[in-house]
Amino acid sequence: MIKRIFWLGLGVTIGVIAVRKFSQAQQSLGPAGLNRAVGKLNDELHYFVDTLRDGMSQRESELRSALGLDAEK
Repeated sequence: MIKRIFWLGLGVTIGVIAVRKFSQAQQSLGPAGLNRAVGKLNDELHYFVDTLRDGMSQRESELRSALGLDAEK
């Protein structure tokens, strides 16, 4: 259940970001403006994904440590 809520929230967030950026690109009307908007959206999406991965990795490390799965052999 929590996973579904997480993925739904992630999808909604990405959708909102995409719609906002597309609206801004539409307002700038022109190839240069559109290229800038798409490039900026791409950069922001990569930043979001990198931040998400870092958070997931950190949480996984915390969980592994709490469960004793990272114990020295």
